Amino acid sequence: MHVHVWAEDRPLPEAVEQMRRIYPHGVEGAIAEFLGENPDMTVTTSTMQDPMQGFDRGILDRTDVLVYWSHKHWREVEDEAADYLQKRVLEGMGLIVLHSAHASKIFSRLMGTRTQSLRWRENDEHQRYWIVNPAHPIAAGLSGEYFEIPMDETYGEYFEIPQPQEQVFLTWAPGGEVFRSGCCWTRGLGRIFYFQGG
Repeated sequence: MHVHVWAEDRPLPEAVEQMRRIYPHGVEGAIAEFLGENPDMTVTTSTMQDPMQGFDRGILDRTDVLVYWSHKHWREVEDEAADYLQKRVLEGMGLIVLHSAHASKIFSRLMGTRTQSLRWRENDEHQRYWIVNPAHPIAAGLSGEYFEIPMDETYGEYFEIPQPQEQVFLTWAPGGEVFRSGCCWTRGLGRIFYFQGG
């Protein structure tokens, strides 16, 4: 299986030092390192700074699953790139959308909604991820009723997405917010998973 990890990799000026300390090889490098431990996966990476904004058609044409992370610069992704990603998903490429990539052009197009619309606050509180579908393959290997991320910003409902075809995780935050944080859809021949943690 060929997995391609794409990341914006353009931290805000005030976050450059912290980002490089936590992710010395970028978010894409951290994800690729973890996935690369699986002998059944060939993992490649690219970023927005690469030629074609990191969306090389030759790589995407042989990609089985695209892992997509973006933050503040999602509007800068060229429409032509978003068109091609949408085409590839409809043809059968899987798409994993992480955290703030909920705002990305590709996710919004595939959902048909303003996926940028949700409640948000930056607070570094713990987030509890309830496993609401423990039989789902994405939840395989997770024990207990929930897991926690010790420090994260808080997302909350209402999140403007269509009803998920399958819900895997539901997040609770100490401020009382809840969020549909692990959602699955099918578009054309492609499967999509959104995961909020990050």
